[in-house]
Amino acid sequence: MAITLDIAHDNANAPTISADPASQQTAEEKPTLIGLSREELGELLGTIGIPQKQWRMRSSQLWHWLYVRGVSDFSQMTNIAKDLRQKLDDHFSIARPDIVSEQISVDGTRKWLFRFPPRGAGRPVEVETVYIPEEGRGTLCVSSQVGCTLTCTFCHTGTQKLVRNLTAEEILSQILLARDRLGDFPDADTPQGAIVPSEGRLISNIVMMGMGEPLYNFDNVKKALLIASDGDGLSLSKRRITLSTSGVVPEIFRTGDEIGCMLAISLHAVRDDLRDVLVPINKKWNIDALLDACRNYPGLSNAKRITFEYVMLKGVNDSNQEALELVRLLKGIPAKINLIPFNPWPGSEYECSDWERIEEFADIVNRAGYASPIRTPRGRDIFAACGQLKSASERMRKKDREALAAS
Repeated sequence: MAITLDIAHDNANAPTISADPASQQTAEEKPTLIGLSREELGELLGTIGIPQKQWRMRSSQLWHWLYVRGVSDFSQMTNIAKDLRQKLDDHFSIARPDIVSEQISVDGTRKWLFRFPPRGAGRPVEVETVYIPEEGRGTLCVSSQVGCTLTCTFCHTGTQKLVRNLTAEEILSQILLARDRLGDFPDADTPQGAIVPSEGRLISNIVMMGMGEPLYNFDNVKKALLIASDGDGLSLSKRRITLSTSGVVPEIFRTGDEIGCMLAISLHAVRDDLRDVLVPINKKWNIDALLDACRNYPGLSNAKRITFEYVMLKGVNDSNQEALELVRLLKGIPAKINLIPFNPWPGSEYECSDWERIEEFADIVNRAGYASPIRTPRGRDIFAACGQLKSASERMRKKDREALAAS
């Protein structure tokens, strides 16, 4: 039985919980320090009279409190003078966004619905973020957009029109809030009974596989992931950060060159005519163009393989012939192939392939020398599984946004 929690203020780092969108207005009037580079932090400090010779030192202090200690209140920054803490609080925000809901699956998977300010959408927006605990690792599935433009026909998120891109702050806030709720910051307690790795970091891996196409929000995703992988902050290894794209070919090389994370490709078909239907971006950049970009991915090697994601759709893309063609297409590319049993959602026209069919497909790929794990469905009972994420946010019409802003 899945659980929906009433979220309490149970520690000093707990986020503010409110169902009232107006509750963010005060914080939103002040610029946030989350998601800024050290250089940007320094320049912003200069606007409140901090001498330039102190920018580097003060930025390092703030960086440590925000990303190592995980504080969300300036008063907790105990190595900063009290009057300066007050001045920072008067001018800036480090507050967490709202958590609308938190659901826990029978298998320990957690799904949060987070609420962020309108920022051009007319009303506050909501995104879903998922935590998947496993033995030895904890993976956080992070969203990059509210909604999506790609309309992949097997994906629930694709039925939600794009509302807006998330900012670097909002992408990072998903990580910070998840670590808050799991007790994954120093001196914080893990919720009693939570299913988490038995040792090590509770959030050890980040996957940009939530709502949206990350490479259609490249600059904000890049900024957030470079902060997440900074060795003096959240300090996540780039080998443990994976960005998944449906095939935005021009940005694939930049991902490897400028972010340096692992790459996953939502492939799902071995023929252009079928992929045109399943992943419509294929009409712009077809399979050949996509695989050429993969072959040129910076740092590609057996130690840095590309993951190809392949959702198993009954009678659509799951034949032995398609397994053989998949192997042929990927020849020469250091790769791992994740076979994903289709996760149903209301209104979907697809069914999941039979388990015996998935195993036979996997055997063909394995015999060709590729690691081909079958992804265990997680969080299906709370619609937290791959391809099931969606929020109710919609972008207001321009005239309605303007009327709201004028009121």
